[in-house]
Amino acid sequence: MRSKFQNILNKHESIEQQLMDPSVNSNPSELQRLGKARSEIDDVVQQIKILLKADQDLVEAEIMLEDQELKELAYDEIPLIKSKIVVLEEQIRLMLIPKDPNDEKSVIIEIRPAAGGDEAGLFANELFRMYLRYAERLKWQVEVIEHEETGLGSLVKVNFNIQTKGAFSQLKHESGVHRVQRVPATESKGKIQTSTVTVAVLPEAEEVDIVIKSDDLEISTFRSSSAGGQHMQKNETAIRIVHKPTGLAVTCQDERSQQQNKLRAMSVLRSKLYQMEQSKIAKERGEVIRGQVGTGERSEKIRTYHFPQSRVTDHRIGLDLHNITAFMDGDIQPMIDALVQDEMAQRLAASEEA
Repeated sequence: MRSKFQNILNKHESIEQQLMDPSVNSNPSELQRLGKARSEIDDVVQQIKILLKADQDLVEAEIMLEDQELKELAYDEIPLIKSKIVVLEEQIRLMLIPKDPNDEKSVIIEIRPAAGGDEAGLFANELFRMYLRYAERLKWQVEVIEHEETGLGSLVKVNFNIQTKGAFSQLKHESGVHRVQRVPATESKGKIQTSTVTVAVLPEAEEVDIVIKSDDLEISTFRSSSAGGQHMQKNETAIRIVHKPTGLAVTCQDERSQQQNKLRAMSVLRSKLYQMEQSKIAKERGEVIRGQVGTGERSEKIRTYHFPQSRVTDHRIGLDLHNITAFMDGDIQPMIDALVQDEMAQRLAASEEA
């Protein structure tokens, strides 16, 4: 680990020397690249320098042990310095954990019922409300892109955007199959039913992240049936965009104008294509992608909501929470914190093996 620290110091020094090169100062792109590289390690370099100062303090304190007048003072200082070194080393190790480049992005979330008929649709709507309540607790802004449900309140599908920096880092582990076990309101015999809902959490892609050619798009319009379109039924404000190379189709009808719906649909399409590209890269590198939606089968669940026992279980980390009412009302931060901590532990282990 100490050799890694020294390599970082050497890298920082090399960047500093390059930045003093007159040829670099006349090259804006190279200047920007080096400036970004330096800023990425500035904080950890400062901590390493503090650690090296603590190392030197320890050496000096151990020398003091040989001085009869200073020996007692050294005995008091040495344990404190050693403790400080341990803390600094751990802080630096955590700072060196590779970051997910998408963590700072906003998110687009898509929820769909899977197995279980109307009960799955009803629970999908409850999950939608759960995320809305969570966002409300954090004062995050939510914009619904597409929302479709039956007259019974059973959700067909919903797409919504949370425009908050860092939202992806908090919500990315929600992707996957969510299983609910409870007695449906329509069940007269009190029999527990198992249903599933799929949740997909996509980092919102900017135009610089993914380039979409206009020739690859097939755009059609239709009359909106959403709340946004009720005041202009005679106009085709809803948009459907098909990305011909991949077959991905996106619709948006919740905005009041065709142009607004088109912008929203393009945002969703861009994020889906970006996610596909990221998944392709990850697979090529042999990485395991956690939290994929899969087919929605009950056996693929990442989490179970067991209402009779008031229990929510995340099967990836084996965590049980026992207040399902509060959880469904948006109090999901303890679960999110545990999943983020688990991800950090895995990233730290991977970085130490490298």
